[in-house]
Parts: sequence; structure tokens; C-alpha cells
Amino acid sequence: MLREDLRNVAIIAHVDHGKTTLVDAMLRQSHTFRDNQSVEERVMDSGDLERERGITILAKNTSLHYNGVKINVVDTPGHADFSGEVERVMMMVSGVLVLVDAAEGPMPQTRFVVQKALEMGHKLIIVVNKIDRPDARLNEVQDEILELLLELDATDDQLMSPVVWCSGRDGTATLDLNEAGKDLTPLFQTIIDHIPPMEVDTDGAAQLLVSSIDYNDYVGRIGIGRIERGVIKQGQGVTVCNYNNVQLRENGKIVNLYQIEGLNRVACESAKAGDIVCFSGLEKINIGDTVCSPENVEAHKFVKITEPTVEMTFSVNDSPFAGKEGKMVTTRHLRDRLFRELLKDVSLRVEETGSADSYRVCGRGEMHLSILIENMRREGYEFQVSTPRVMYKEINGVKHEPMEKLIVDVPDDATGSVFQSMGNRKGELLHMSAIGNRTRLEFIIPARGLFGYKSEFLTSTKGEGVMNSVFFEYQPYKGELSRRSTGSLIAFETGEAVTYGLFNAQGRGTLFIGAGTPVYEGMVIGESPKSEDINVNVCKTKHLTNTRSSASDDALRLITPKRMSLEECLEFIGDDELLEVTPKSIRIRKRILNSELRAKANAKLKKGIS
Repeated sequence: MLREDLRNVAIIAHVDHGKTTLVDAMLRQSHTFRDNQSVEERVMDSGDLERERGITILAKNTSLHYNGVKINVVDTPGHADFSGEVERVMMMVSGVLVLVDAAEGPMPQTRFVVQKALEMGHKLIIVVNKIDRPDARLNEVQDEILELLLELDATDDQLMSPVVWCSGRDGTATLDLNEAGKDLTPLFQTIIDHIPPMEVDTDGAAQLLVSSIDYNDYVGRIGIGRIERGVIKQGQGVTVCNYNNVQLRENGKIVNLYQIEGLNRVACESAKAGDIVCFSGLEKINIGDTVCSPENVEAHKFVKITEPTVEMTFSVNDSPFAGKEGKMVTTRHLRDRLFRELLKDVSLRVEETGSADSYRVCGRGEMHLSILIENMRREGYEFQVSTPRVMYKEINGVKHEPMEKLIVDVPDDATGSVFQSMGNRKGELLHMSAIGNRTRLEFIIPARGLFGYKSEFLTSTKGEGVMNSVFFEYQPYKGELSRRSTGSLIAFETGEAVTYGLFNAQGRGTLFIGAGTPVYEGMVIGESPKSEDINVNVCKTKHLTNTRSSASDDALRLITPKRMSLEECLEFIGDDELLEVTPKSIRIRKRILNSELRAKANAKLKKGIS
């Protein structure tokens, strides 16, 4: 039978192209909210980090009704580091809205997500958003979208996908640029007309593919997925199996069953093929598992998730300040939390190491791992992490490394500094084009060449540049590449930083701390412009005599210290440094804290290299 009363669609786009804002407007105009209901902006970005950073991190489900048809909508992340979220939800939908900014046009993540949608044969609706921008390039962007579809070998049917012109902020859409849009009715109608109703078998044995996992303190793990066949009922006995692990089988029962209505989960007694449902009762359920009737156990194929390209080492905090600020500080706490993250993040890999106190964590990029670090520290965990490293592969006996496709939009007068930086980082220019009074540059660059580049890029473009990157492919190793040209200012002794000591140290470089900050020997308290590290004593006080008093410290003027975010710290730390993360503090430290032992180790390393 055909489910004429149902459409399942996902919204995919590059970061900041307006997906979540458009979903807000769709929910309002479909009367999902009461007319007098107060609803905050970007209502789908429910996480604290999502609201603080203005990005979508986790894919989320909602639904709305239009002319008697229920439209299940999946809002997906736009940042390349969270593209695993996009890959897994593709199994829940039969069509996608490809959102493109009317000024920026298709960007790296747009290419990635469109390619995944085309591979699965989904129907496309092209949505050109922000058409009210003064710098909108409507005709050029439409041509760029067509070129992208041609490059990705889209079928003739996909090349003829309808184009809807939208302003998500104003809540308007139109199919003809000569006619101003009044509301989102053209978009709703295009979804109904172009996304085909699912052809389902409601009489067959039940089969449900789990594409997402949630957790609730009251009911435990909650599986989310689309019913592929038959009917799922509350209280029904089921068998769980997995396509990639045929030996994995477990019997259980659906305790609670929910359908998604707007932003809420509404309990229901049964749901049939095509519906996206949430259920609890199966405590060991994982993403990619199939829930079946016991009399017909048949695993459903799950999409292959792209492998991670960046790794870090998470270890127990062993600094002199360990255990002072965090609640979860032991190896058991760290291990349980990391392996629990695997249950809901399909892009992440966690592996044991030779040490009982450290774990190898692999992800899509620095931001992917930094979000995990930030969530853990907010939950009360205390630990330390190493510098990010790329994951190499050996292909046909040759060492290969991950390459990124980097697209930057910069003012015309900043292109020279970008070219110089790319040359130093082994980047290769692919394409250069003018967009208004700005220049768009496309490079292929080793992923390790982007480590620490963001801060340099913003400085060289005076904060006006925009950079985006996405994984391109593995290519032969490009040779040695220096990670950092500057050194560190290192605390010489344990104590509390005082104004007198900081005043003498600030002439050596840029400080990261202010007066009154507790420090320990081996802690990095600043950046040196020279390539070698410098030990400084920021706890040093003025020697007092009959004619000199400590009150004269008030005349000393300290330069405002540079406060670095978590991502900036990850970009800064060198191979011989660690980042100590606690709920209250982020500190950079040397692996070897004692200055004498560190000097001996460095001497041995230089001797070995020579």
C-alpha cells in the first residue's frame, strides 16, 4: 500500500545556511504551536552548546501536518565534523530538502550531504534560502547547484528537481522569482507533490531499523527509527539483530511506544510501516540494529559511516592539581563515559591503549572531539588530552594521509597572506573566483595542515574571512610539516602568580594568566615568539628592604592576558604538551613537568634526530 498520509524528509545544508530557522517557520505556519504560545528562536537546537554556538550538533526529529498529510522532518547538522549524524538519518527519510544560501552558494558540506542523498536515490527539492540578502546571487547560485548535481552524476530525474526560493527568517517561499512569497505554502505543496509516498507492506512481519539513540533517566535507552515493514505494538515481543553482526541476537519487549508530534513524543499503542517512532524497553539497543518479529528475524542493511580522520589520547589527570575541581576523576569514570558516547555517536571510535589510564579517541575533526570534551567537563569529569593527530593509512604499501577540501572567502587585499600560509602548509590551489568585492579560493590541503590555522587565518584577514573544510580523500603522504613556529612560557615553580613575577614575564611573550592564578611547575602560562620554550618564575615576589615596600607593586601595569577557548587551546598545544580539562579550568601543561628532566629528554631527542 502507499502511505499517502505521510512524508519523511530531511533538511541538509552547509553550516549557517538557515536550516533550523526554516524549520522554526515551518512549525509556526503549520500551527504546531498555539497562536499565543511563546517559542524561542531555533527551537530545534535544544542543547546548551547548540544554543551557545549557534550550530546544530545532533540531528533531531519533529513533525507537522499540512492538508491532512503528516510530514516528519529531520533537522541535521551542517558542520562537516558532525556529518555522521547526517549519514545515519538518511535511512529514515525518502526525500531531502537541499538548502543553499542565496549568496554563498553550494559549500563543501553541501557537496558531501548531496552526494550521500544521491547515492541512496532520494528525491531532492532545492531550497535557495535567504533570497532577501542584499548580496544574493540568485541566478548564479542556481547554475552552481546544477553544476554540482552534474559533477555528482545525478540522474535525469534528480537534475529536474524543483527549486523553491525561500526566506526562512521571514517565513516566505515562492516558485517564481517574479512573484513575492507570502508564506511557506509553496514549500509545503512541493513536498507533498514531489516527495513520493512510501510503498509499504503493513501486513508483513514487523521490522524496524534503529537510526538514533536517546536516553531517559526513567525509562533508560530509547531507540528511534522508521518502521520498514508491518506493525509495531506496545508490549510486543521482539528480537534484535544486526546486519554487520549476524551472531548478535537478543529477545525483548517494546515497553513504551511513541510517535513524534511537533516537538513532543506522544505515547501510542501501535504504529505501522513508514512511521518514525521512539520506543523503550530494549536496554542494549544500538544504532544500526534491527527490531524484528521473533517469527521472522531479518536484519536491515545500514548505511556505511565514513571513517574518522583525527585522533587524540584521553587520559586520567595526573597534574599537581588533580582531583581538586572534578567529581569524576578515575580511570573507571573516564572509560565508562567514553564508551557510553559510542552508543549514540556513530562517527566516534574509542580504543584501549597499552596504558590502563589512557584511551585512543578518533573522530571527524577537532570540533567533533572538542564538543565531546566540553560536554564531559560540564558533566563534572576531569581528565587530560593530547594534541590532535591525523590518522594515516597504508594503501598498496604507500603511506597515505587524509586531505581536506578548504574553501575560504576573503577580502581581495587578504589573498596574499592566505596564499603564503597555504604554501607553508602544503596546500594546492584548485579554483579562484570573484564574488562581489571578495575572493573565493579553493584548496586541497593535508588535514594536519589545518591544525592551528584558524586563529592565524582570522588574524590575517582582520576577522573578515570565512573558512570551511570537508574531508576530500586519502592521498600519499606530503612530507614533514611544522605544527607550530612559536614556543611556550613555562612556570618554573608551584605557587600563585603575582603581579611582580608576571610583569617581568610579560616582556618574554604573550601571557595566558593573570595575577592570583594558581600555577604549578611545568604549566604553560604563555606563548613565546621564539621557537624554543622559556622557563619563567611568575611566583617571584619583590625582595623587600627598608626602602622598598610591596605596596609599590601597585604601580606595575600588566597587559591583559590572552584568554583562549577550548578549541584555541587544542590548536595551540604541541606534541610534548597536554591539555588539562576540569569543570572549572582549562590548563596547558608539559608532559614532563620537571624542568631538569624535560631538558634531559629534549637533549636525548635532539641527539637521536641528529
